[in-house]
Amino acid sequence: MRRRGRGRCQSPPLPPSPSRFEFLPSGISLAHRAGAQTCTGRRAELRPSRCCFKPARAGGWSGARWGAAQHTGGIGLSLASEDRACRLENPTERRTASPQRACGVPRAGRRRMLEAPRAGCRAALSLWIVSSFLCRAWTAPPTSQKCDEPLVSGLPHIAFSSSSSMSSSYAPGYAKINKRGGAGGWSPSDSDHYQWLQVDFGNRKQISAIGTQGRYSSSDWVTQYRMLYSDTGRNWKPYHQDGNIWAFPGNVNSDSVVRHDLQHPVIARYVRVVPLDWSAEGRIGLRVEVYGCSYWADVINFDGHVVLPYRFRNKKMKTLKDVVSLKFKTSESEGVLLHGEGQQGDYITLELQKAKLVLSLNLDEIPGVTFKINCGLLQLCDITFQKQITFGGIPFSGKPSSSSRKNFKGCMESMNYNGINITDLARRKKLEPSSVGNLSFSCVEAYTVPVFFNATSYLEVPGRPEQDLFSVSFQFRTWNPNGLLLFSRFGDNLGNVEIDLTDSKVGVRINVTQAKMSQIDISSGSGLNDGQWHEVRFLAKENFAILTIDGDEASAVRTNSPLQVKTGEKYFFGGFLNQKSNSSHSVLQPSFQGCMQLIQVDDQLVNLYEVAQRKPGSFANVSIDMCAIIDRCVPNHCEHGGKCSQTWDSFKCTCDETGYSGATCHNSIYEPSCEAYKHLGQTSNYYWIDPDGSGPLGPLKVYCNMTEDKVWTIVSHDLQMPTTVVGYTPEKYSVTQLVYSASMDQISAITSSAEYCEQYVSYFCKMSRLLNTPDGSPYTWWVGKANEKHYYWGGSEPGIQKCACGIERNCTDPKYYCNCDADYKQWRKDAGFLSYKDHLPVSQVVVGDTDRQGSEAKLSVGPLRCQGDRNYWNAASFPNPSSYLHFSTFQGETSADISFYFKTLIPRGVFLENLGNTDFIKLELKSASEVSFSFDVGNGPVEIVVRSPSPLNDDQWHRVTAERNVKQASLQVDRLPQQIRKAPTEGHTRLELYSQLFVGGAGGQQGFLGCIRSLRMNGVTLDLEERAKVTSGFKSGCSGHCTSYGTNCENGGKCIEKYHGYSCDCSNTAYDGTFCNKDVGAFFEEGMWLRYNFQAPTANAKDAGNRAENSLEQQHSTPDLAQEQIHFSFSTTKAPCILLYISSLTTDFLAVLVKPSGNLQIRYNLGGTKEPYNIDVDHRNMANGQPHSVNITRHEKVIILKLDHYPSVSYHLPSSSDTLFNSPKSLFLGKVIETGKIDQEIHKYNTPGFTGCLSRVQFNHIAPLKAALRQTNASAHVHIQGQLVESNCGASPLTLSPMSSATDPWHLDHLDSASADFPYNPGQGQAIRNGVNRNSAIIGGVIAVVIFTILCTLVFLIRYMFRHKGTYHTNEAKGAESAESADAAIMNNDPNFTETIDESKKEWLI
Repeated sequence: MRRRGRGRCQSPPLPPSPSRFEFLPSGISLAHRAGAQTCTGRRAELRPSRCCFKPARAGGWSGARWGAAQHTGGIGLSLASEDRACRLENPTERRTASPQRACGVPRAGRRRMLEAPRAGCRAALSLWIVSSFLCRAWTAPPTSQKCDEPLVSGLPHIAFSSSSSMSSSYAPGYAKINKRGGAGGWSPSDSDHYQWLQVDFGNRKQISAIGTQGRYSSSDWVTQYRMLYSDTGRNWKPYHQDGNIWAFPGNVNSDSVVRHDLQHPVIARYVRVVPLDWSAEGRIGLRVEVYGCSYWADVINFDGHVVLPYRFRNKKMKTLKDVVSLKFKTSESEGVLLHGEGQQGDYITLELQKAKLVLSLNLDEIPGVTFKINCGLLQLCDITFQKQITFGGIPFSGKPSSSSRKNFKGCMESMNYNGINITDLARRKKLEPSSVGNLSFSCVEAYTVPVFFNATSYLEVPGRPEQDLFSVSFQFRTWNPNGLLLFSRFGDNLGNVEIDLTDSKVGVRINVTQAKMSQIDISSGSGLNDGQWHEVRFLAKENFAILTIDGDEASAVRTNSPLQVKTGEKYFFGGFLNQKSNSSHSVLQPSFQGCMQLIQVDDQLVNLYEVAQRKPGSFANVSIDMCAIIDRCVPNHCEHGGKCSQTWDSFKCTCDETGYSGATCHNSIYEPSCEAYKHLGQTSNYYWIDPDGSGPLGPLKVYCNMTEDKVWTIVSHDLQMPTTVVGYTPEKYSVTQLVYSASMDQISAITSSAEYCEQYVSYFCKMSRLLNTPDGSPYTWWVGKANEKHYYWGGSEPGIQKCACGIERNCTDPKYYCNCDADYKQWRKDAGFLSYKDHLPVSQVVVGDTDRQGSEAKLSVGPLRCQGDRNYWNAASFPNPSSYLHFSTFQGETSADISFYFKTLIPRGVFLENLGNTDFIKLELKSASEVSFSFDVGNGPVEIVVRSPSPLNDDQWHRVTAERNVKQASLQVDRLPQQIRKAPTEGHTRLELYSQLFVGGAGGQQGFLGCIRSLRMNGVTLDLEERAKVTSGFKSGCSGHCTSYGTNCENGGKCIEKYHGYSCDCSNTAYDGTFCNKDVGAFFEEGMWLRYNFQAPTANAKDAGNRAENSLEQQHSTPDLAQEQIHFSFSTTKAPCILLYISSLTTDFLAVLVKPSGNLQIRYNLGGTKEPYNIDVDHRNMANGQPHSVNITRHEKVIILKLDHYPSVSYHLPSSSDTLFNSPKSLFLGKVIETGKIDQEIHKYNTPGFTGCLSRVQFNHIAPLKAALRQTNASAHVHIQGQLVESNCGASPLTLSPMSSATDPWHLDHLDSASADFPYNPGQGQAIRNGVNRNSAIIGGVIAVVIFTILCTLVFLIRYMFRHKGTYHTNEAKGAESAESADAAIMNNDPNFTETIDESKKEWLI
């Protein structure tokens, strides 16, 4: 059996629920997290502030509670209602648990957050500060009084009524639980959906539960029903739960009692039970009991003019906490409920605006404010009221705030200010209402009868036929943009008129059938599907028609087209009888879904009560005296600032420019850290990261510096250059505030997950003491996280009042622990890294000793640098299937996301599970190729399965991502297609769990055997490592990362296993970088060369200082080679030249040349032949300035050559050739400077030498260029002639494959709709790899051609002007006498020369 209060929601005649309050996004948030910055003193962030909730003009009781308190957390707004609760918070905090849950309130008493009823429901509005206040404010009634008394059993028969009775023995008065009077219960004359049983309690009661029973000893019972309630017996409101009109599960036999505790209490005098389904074996039979307690409250009626002030005893009221509460009901859409004001026009106002409940804060930069917030660095917030608070309106004062708002018209009850009963004071005439208007103590209610339509409804009412004037008016409200409002045929077959809602406008189409068919179309209004009441008036007579919307005569639409009018007999509202089969009515729009009221036909108000009794007219599937449309954007399930829009049965979230995606804008589109971007193949650049994923913190922009072994996350601020400290007196310090590019909460998320953080601080001083060591009070300190002061400096540790020199004992004056503390008149410096990450970042530096004569100081603070991501590699090994880790209950009632990585060798096992009474959530590996996500929120179990084409138990890391929200549930494994299951439009939406969360399996199920890492639930990473350390039989961490990620190490790089992840060893490759995919290359100027000696270097006076004595290569000679692998890329524009040459101690050699024609030639001489074997590549010019890739592989006599992207070509050495390359001696790049005999052809190519770029040169396992540019074990083997300048101008393009657009968050498709000034725009600071802006390329090409033409013209003119001058000037570089060459002298004396070389690569790539 399902838990009490839950039932299946089917599709009965009644539609989903009536209106509730709607949260509207505002520009200013009224709440922020406890522990965040206390308050901001920037008034621009607080003004104007507006919190909106949307009530209907239903005339029912609503309530408001407003409160404030002093604390360090911030300010918020809460609205509790009889239907549910609504809290307006910072948009990033919507997953905060409800205060009821924090206070231990059970499910039946808890109210749902972020929702509020419309004015037809009871509510409580609270401006809250501390959780203790929340608990007290939200728990009602008092725990000492249990509201669970039977309310029906003692009532007389006259208190019962019904739609009908089968006979007097089946009268409604016999419908009492466990009573056998009459026929043993109530049964109506007909068993259909228009029957009801009503109970009148005599006065208002607070209702907490309802129970039902079938008719005694019969086959008659109700299996499903709805509960309506009212204060007057009219204008009924249905009971809501989980965002729908609730359908209670009923009985399965005639004798058992089924009780349901209400999720939220109801206050009403009348209760009506409407059967929806009943026993298939019998008919409707019902006995009922309602549980609750008495309810009473003083009532005040406001007539729209009177205002009730409550004046403070002190003119200026300052308290730590203020609570104002009230309940109200009204049929008006405008009116001020509560107002407080200062002397300068600032105010705080709670009011209805367009049927929305709005809290407005107007705080200006002037004294005398109503609601004043003063904040400092370490101060509390205080709230100040001045003069008075007024209820019901704003006293007229001539100020703009008082003249632009209407006073409240309706009833209020339970008005309280800080425990003072305002209603009682008014009744006892202790308060003085305004002289205008009347204040009474009984509630006078305006009464209208609404009628509700669903998709299969219609309402037919009679008219006054044969009249010359066609007149109709009505009010409607709906969420649909289209629908049929009215259809009627003219008399005498003159045509028909149809009024439709089309694209949110009201349109009238008149079809005239006279001599020939003609049509008249008029329309008016816009945005009329906003859920508000709108009035339509249409009048037509001979040759004239007018349409008026909402009484706006100025915008009324008229037509004077030829027209004859005779009214017909019937008017159809909302639809037709048997519309689908009635082809004579060619209506344009579908049936209307919504509410209508005040229907007038031919100047007569339609009596809907008579229509309900089918005296005049007819109807089908309508509900009279009830409006039950649902505002599906309340609560606003669109997270992170997503915009909610709705249709009749669903809502949609627009996530543009939020940085989030998904059905409810729940999932961040950014990675959580730089570490994650690294493993997507990204390189160093600026990136947006979201440390808590779907959590409350927004994304932030950081710089990711991805080195070979570490990934650094760098957060900058506005003070990184040395700043002169301005002198101050000893009584007033110099305070330097650092403003970061992220909030402190965001930075804390980075530091908490990082393995190591550091921040460089530097203090230049001249007669300015720093820490006043060793025994004095510090003159300078810095403020870190949590606003704590710290008295140690860079290079020292917490608790030690020293600088780096004090730790290292090398201060300028050994008597002091800081250089600056010696107080010298010369400039000194104390600098170092702060590395205790729990204290970082530095937010403020306070300097005190700069006020003396001659004192000077300069301060510099570097960016925050954090390395590693413990969350990304946080893992645990599950040693056996019966082991599990347990955590606290998962809180994911309406929105839950789970992601993790796993690897295993077994085919099945439970990843995690959390249970409730009947609710549960579970993720498991069902088979070797199936992952299952299953859950139950009360609508029955749901399972989503992803099937992989390849086994998942392959001991490789696989990623699982699951999400459930009120819209849908989804599951994705790796990059397989995401599986999605839509949620039912009606039914339970809250996932209620009570047990602990078990990771790895529990409850006797097949547990998980393997590793799980990076387990995140709703943006929070569960610390598997720490839990595994304290759990017997577990091992924290998980080895074997290289089995999954080893392929990321490219170009022969070796994957090295680490505790937290892995790294790539590039020492035996010609590459470096994180994944060994960064080319190492250099620019060779003319005459420059490089030699790599294969043999162990001999020690001599010239080379001893540059060679390692104990390298492995020194211990043995290079053996003969039967095979070689040579890889490199180059670019040049000059030919001929030598690219690569390998000599030997014999006559063997290998050469790669560029011939005078620009073609590539490979020359092999292995002995056994008279001439070297040549391979000529004649099909293209290689000296064209473009990068070219050369790969040569020889195995004995077979040579395979691959050039650029051309197919590989095989060549064979002559049969007489040897297969061994004997005694390799040296490898040359750029030029051959070798003793002994050299091939004459090669000797000719030696002059003038290679000019251009070489990159990623590798011969077998030797990388000579890398050995020259990086300090490696092979560096001692390298000799360079000239200055070798590192450059990638010879790198072959596309060394990193681009990411697919589906997985790259910087793909250009994301930029189409992005706003240029949006701070979370993925297009800003993006790393677009392998992409070219085509417009920029074309413009740049044109500019380059123009510049080149101008330069050529200038050169020609200069040569022409100086052609007769014979003077010869030389500009010889200084130091040329001692340089090895003239070129070397230039490089030694021109510091910009290397930059010129780097820039030259742009020329090579054109």
